[in-house]
Amino acid sequence: MPKISKLSICTALLLNITYAQEEITLQPLIVVSTPIESNELFAVESVEVYTQSDIEKSHVQNIYEFLNKNSSLTALPSYGNPFTQKLDLRGFGYENGYQNIVVKVNGRRLNNIDMVPQLLSSISPNQIERIEIIKSSNIVDGGDGAVAGVVNIITKESDEIEIGTYAGTYGTFDGNFYIGHTNDLISLNIAGEAKKSGGVRYIDDNGNRDSSKFTNFSFELAYNPIEDLQLRLNGLTSNIDVWYAGSLTKDEYENDPFQKGDSNWGATQQLYSNDVIGGGLSYFFNNKLSLNSNFSHEYKTSEYVTYATKSNYIYNSFDIDLTYNSQNWKFKTGIDGFYGDRKNSSDTTTKDNLSIYILGEYRYFKHTLKAGYRHEKVNYKYTPSSGKELSQKSSLNGVELGYNYAIDSKTSLFANYTKSYQAPDIDRFFTWGGAFNDFIDPMKANSYTAGYNYITKRNKFKFSFYYIDLKNEIYYYSDPNYVNSKNTNIDKSHKYGFDFYDNYIFNEELNGVLNYNYVVAKIDEEIESGEDYSGKDLPGVSNHNIKLTLNYLPNKNTTFSLTQIYRSEAYAANDFANNFEQKQDAYSSTNFSVTYKEKRWSAFLKIENIFNQKNGIWIKDDAIYPVNFTTTAYAGVNLRY
Repeated sequence: MPKISKLSICTALLLNITYAQEEITLQPLIVVSTPIESNELFAVESVEVYTQSDIEKSHVQNIYEFLNKNSSLTALPSYGNPFTQKLDLRGFGYENGYQNIVVKVNGRRLNNIDMVPQLLSSISPNQIERIEIIKSSNIVDGGDGAVAGVVNIITKESDEIEIGTYAGTYGTFDGNFYIGHTNDLISLNIAGEAKKSGGVRYIDDNGNRDSSKFTNFSFELAYNPIEDLQLRLNGLTSNIDVWYAGSLTKDEYENDPFQKGDSNWGATQQLYSNDVIGGGLSYFFNNKLSLNSNFSHEYKTSEYVTYATKSNYIYNSFDIDLTYNSQNWKFKTGIDGFYGDRKNSSDTTTKDNLSIYILGEYRYFKHTLKAGYRHEKVNYKYTPSSGKELSQKSSLNGVELGYNYAIDSKTSLFANYTKSYQAPDIDRFFTWGGAFNDFIDPMKANSYTAGYNYITKRNKFKFSFYYIDLKNEIYYYSDPNYVNSKNTNIDKSHKYGFDFYDNYIFNEELNGVLNYNYVVAKIDEEIESGEDYSGKDLPGVSNHNIKLTLNYLPNKNTTFSLTQIYRSEAYAANDFANNFEQKQDAYSSTNFSVTYKEKRWSAFLKIENIFNQKNGIWIKDDAIYPVNFTTTAYAGVNLRY
């Protein structure tokens, strides 16, 4: 098993500095995107909060990269596609982890009704105010799929103009901008980005590589005609043109991960477009009671040019809530709906969700109590071009119970129970060849979390332990003989582990950050086509996930940063019997950057994967997708007015 280099681990343990140019302090942050806002010290859930400053200093190319380097989440390209990466949290695995995480941007769901991962590429890092991760909780707000947790992304509002650009190896170039204006009457925020890459891996014998092009534009407008009323309008358009190469055998991967490979089906070209228009309003009856509503209409097209297939998506969503907020009591109740259609040449399939929810929090002295309930109905309909129309309905219930005890102004203990669920996506009802197979059962889970927080000006320490008990965990059974492959359910399974986070400031120059996650994912009961998986490890789950960040600040303008990412080996994604000859190799990457910052501008240089560590995604024996397998470098500049 590959090991972390001695240089990187020793350096990471000794060094890490603050990004701030003034006095360095830490403080509890407010979790603003949950149904009820809460100081993270008093939160009844395990939470992670990352601010605009954290994102800016990371100089990341996309949100996937930021999450992968800084948070408990892991992100890996979906079968080689860098724009639709798969997320995993708390041991649900590479194959299906992303479907157990709800991702929202300003309250709008990014989850799809089929097996396409959330398109976080559509949100430029330069327009984000904060990212909040609520782990194994928040089912009342997240709804269908919020089993591992919820990722909330909030875009920023400011009075600034920002322009940025960077260039790098393999023909990489990016240009982005942000324009913000705000006053008592109006707030307008406009952001855009254009990116291209010449590609790293070869896709044919003519020297062509897995190139890509991406453009993104968005706006947010808020208007306050009277003091107690706010009207909102927003829009987004994204376009992606990407080539990605196929898998390699183990020999091909070890000899030359740049090659196209002779054993796969060849490269894939995908054209992806996403257009969203939305709006909403908030009315404040008084300083405690408010009414809020939002809606969005989304149209997406995904075309696999290589295979001459095209799907059109239409999503319509809304939410309406009533919120009461006093010194000790917080209360929220509402209704939300999500209606999704996918049309292709042979059929139309829909998945519609409608929910009501109620959530309350009471805080007295050192005690915080929180309880909530969500009832959700999910309706499916399959309409083939010829033949009988089929439908199914599910009625699902979610519960949250949490308690936080503040020992003092720096320390707290918390415990949380969540009953959550995941209704299957529409692809689960189809065979590999596209024929309708059958409806399958929703997944249901009971999650238990207990934790400890300690936050001072010099140290932010968090520890939490969790246990998740699952029924009907959804997975794809890959028959070795390619006869009985299908989507189905694991009868019983469980996961447990702990999260450890510590950000310690030694002085105004040195700061150490460690994010370590340990997880075990087990199959308790499951027999499929005569194969007994009981007692096996869930494939695609690494037991150890380590992120160490280091920086050195020789003066108030310059920052040197070093980051080490490590994930231990795991069973290949399809290895439910735990008997494949090849396992998923450990993942390791050491990254370095230097930043010089003045009041109105900054410049940076970063090098990824300094030690040229080979990394890949194992699906099965001799089916490996190389990822972050070579050293790359980028340099850029940002201007702010």
